[in-house]
Amino acid sequence: MDFQIEKRLVQEFYKSIEMSNPQNIPSVLKKYCSETLIWRGFHPFNMIRGPEEVGKKFWYPLLKSLKKCQRREDIFFAGFNEIKGHEGVWVVSMGHLMGLFDESWLGIPASEKLTMLRYCEFNKIEEGKIIETAMFFDIPHLMSQTGIKPFVYQTAAHLVQPGPKTHDGLLFNNQDHEEGKRTLNIIESMVNDVKDWQNFDQKSLKKELKQSWNDDMIWWGPEGIGATYTIERYALQHSGPFRAGFKDRKFIGHICRIAEGNYGGFFGWPNLSLIPTGGFMNLPASQIPGEMRVIDIYRRENSKLSENWIFIDLLHFWKMQGIDILENTLIKK
Repeated sequence: MDFQIEKRLVQEFYKSIEMSNPQNIPSVLKKYCSETLIWRGFHPFNMIRGPEEVGKKFWYPLLKSLKKCQRREDIFFAGFNEIKGHEGVWVVSMGHLMGLFDESWLGIPASEKLTMLRYCEFNKIEEGKIIETAMFFDIPHLMSQTGIKPFVYQTAAHLVQPGPKTHDGLLFNNQDHEEGKRTLNIIESMVNDVKDWQNFDQKSLKKELKQSWNDDMIWWGPEGIGATYTIERYALQHSGPFRAGFKDRKFIGHICRIAEGNYGGFFGWPNLSLIPTGGFMNLPASQIPGEMRVIDIYRRENSKLSENWIFIDLLHFWKMQGIDILENTLIKK
C-alpha cells in the first residue's frame, strides 16, 4: 500500500480548514468526515462524536480566537495499523497551528500576538472519509505564550518545539516499505523495554535506553516537563524522575501504532494508568490511579531512535487527581 489517496484526502481537508472562515467549518467537516466520526481530544474537549459537534465544540471556537490560522506542518506520514479492533490506514500530521490570538479561548485571555498551538493528529481513513481522529494539543504551552505559567517547575527545558533535525519529515510521496518496517520494529522494541520499570537506577536505565536510542537523542517533551538532550540528560531530567514519581504503572495499550520511512508513532486512549507517589512536576502524591493519554512521534536514524516528540494530556491526568490546572491557573490570573 502506498497510502497516496489517503494522504491527499487529509491534505485537502487541512487546506479547506485553512481557507475557511469559522462559520463554514461545519460544511468542511461534513464533506471530509464520516457522520459517525469519533474525535478524541485533550481535556477539556475529550471525546466528541460526529462532524457537526466537532466543528461546534472545537474548530469554531479555536478559529474564532486564533485568527488567520495556519497549519505549520513538520511531520506527515501514513501507515497501516495492525492493532486488533483498529485495523486500517491512518494518516499522521504534527506541527503547530499558528495564528493571531485575538479572542480568548477556554478562558485564556487573548494576547493579540502571534501564538502557536502544538498539535499532533492521527486520522483513520475508510471509504474516502475520515472516520476517527486523535487530535492532541499542548494547551499549557499556549498558555505560557500569553504569560500564564500553569506549571511552575520543570525537570527539563521547554523552549521551542522544532521539527526534525534532518528536515525530511513531510512524507508526501511513496516511501520504501522496508524502511517503515525497520522504524516500527525499533519502536516496538523500545515499548517492550519500558513496560516494566519497577526496579531501576540511573546505571540500569541508561543501559536500557542505549538499546533503542542513539546517544545524541532528543526528547521533545510537553509544557510542564520540557525537552532534554542526550541519553544521559534524558535519564537524569525526565525518564528517571518520571519512573521515580509513580507506582502501580499499568500499560493499557495503543489504538494506533504505525511507521513510514524513518518516522513512526502511536497513541492510546489512554496509553497507561499510574499512581503519583509525589514529587513529579512538583505536585502532590495521591492514591488515585490516573490516566495518561499520550502521542509519541519518533524519527529513526540508522538502527536506533534519535528524536521523540511527546504529547501528554497533563490537564486530564491532574484533574483526575483533583487538581484542575486550567481552572486554577486562570482564576489566579
